[in-house]
Amino acid sequence: MRETRAVTTESIWIDDRLVHPDEANIGFSDHGITVGDGVFESLGVVDGKAFALQRHLDRLRRSAGTIGLAIGHDDESLRAAVNAVIAANDDVGVIRMTVTGGHAPLGSARGEGPSRLIVAAAPTRGWAETTEVVTVEWTRNENSALAGVKSTSYAENVVALARAKEAGATEALLANTRGELCEGTGTNIFVELDGRLATPPLDSGCLAGVTRALVIEGLVAADIEIVEQSIPFGHLGVCTEAFLTSSTRDVQGISAIDGRPLEAPGPLTKLAAQALDDVRSGSLDP
Repeated sequence: MRETRAVTTESIWIDDRLVHPDEANIGFSDHGITVGDGVFESLGVVDGKAFALQRHLDRLRRSAGTIGLAIGHDDESLRAAVNAVIAANDDVGVIRMTVTGGHAPLGSARGEGPSRLIVAAAPTRGWAETTEVVTVEWTRNENSALAGVKSTSYAENVVALARAKEAGATEALLANTRGELCEGTGTNIFVELDGRLATPPLDSGCLAGVTRALVIEGLVAADIEIVEQSIPFGHLGVCTEAFLTSSTRDVQGISAIDGRPLEAPGPLTKLAAQALDDVRSGSLDP
């Protein structure tokens, strides 16, 4: 499992070419900077190749389409940019693709110019096999215009994650406005529910995680029961096992929720990790 370190990128892709980080000037009026008008993807790199790249490109387009943001590059161009960044940098473990609204007035209205594309790389180090998490009082709005969008408007995640770190945890879990379990700040959540493995459905407002989908598909292929259903947020206080998934954490067992110990990694977590390994060993671009 991987954890990103500080960005030490030697080359960054901006719009249509590689540049040195010192030349990577976006501009003070970029809508991604002024109002957070943008979408992004973070994806793992395995043996020098971007893992599940097509799924990430598809989600990038879904996110952009949901907020009405045009991506001025086809998939072939986006793939070329990702591959160029991987080739131009050492020790690449994570690729971050960002599309912003581009130059615009200093307000919510978009400008008439093109969107901007940024592709950067970061190295990785191993994540711990398990981690502690906390719950927070803030909620996801499943009816928001940004529900399910991997938006650069991440300030509420920054605040929630800071709370988790203050408590000695690495992730914060949020409910939605209906009091149902939703997701973490950068992860999807799976829990034991009546002896079965369950995860919140997409209509909870959670992100349609790529690793979440791969784990579900791998479990189904292995004839292991997995259900997508609404889960009361309070169930976190009684579940016997839980784990996180993301493109950087892979499958990470939860050892404690708000200080309450859990078995980690438990049997369901191990099954999920094996299911993801099976998918990954079958293809680097599932």
